[in-house]
Amino acid sequence: MAVEIEMRARFDKDTHESLVERLLRDGEDLGEDNKNIHFFVLPDQLLKVTDNQSADTAKITLKDGRIGRGAAFGETEFPIARTDVAKAVRLFAALGFEDTRHEAFNFRRNFRFGGVEIAVKWSEAWGHHAEFEVLLPDGASDAAKDEAAARIIDTAAELGVALMSEEELAAFTAAFEAAEAARKAARSAEIR
Repeated sequence: MAVEIEMRARFDKDTHESLVERLLRDGEDLGEDNKNIHFFVLPDQLLKVTDNQSADTAKITLKDGRIGRGAAFGETEFPIARTDVAKAVRLFAALGFEDTRHEAFNFRRNFRFGGVEIAVKWSEAWGHHAEFEVLLPDGASDAAKDEAAARIIDTAAELGVALMSEEELAAFTAAFEAAEAARKAARSAEIR
């Protein structure tokens, strides 16, 4: 299982455009990476079925942790056929995860800058935002994790981007999950 060190930032449209311009000029453009993602939010994990429309691929990912509970996540993923995305979603729903499911389309472009992969995105839930990530091998030391986190912080600072704190991430995701639960309850009540 690889270890992902990930930090996030939210910002306005102008900051989004400035960040993309800077990364196009000074970073490595890894290309468009638009995705439709089905998230299953579990108590201590995040399960995702991703339809990567830009790359014509799909995958299932299990993150050992949740946003707002630290920057280091163990991550297990494996590819599936795009034609199997709906089946995978139905399978996880049938296993009892339907009530935890959220779906989101992400417009996204990936870059590499300062040894950090940066996905500059827009989604309905998050608005304009970015993920800063360093992927480490399984069994990475705490020192390696700390160094990766420091590299992300330094890179974001160099780009003029304020990263969200763990408290901000936890509050944001809790508010999103509560709003989604209320929306699902309202839809369920309409059906009855």
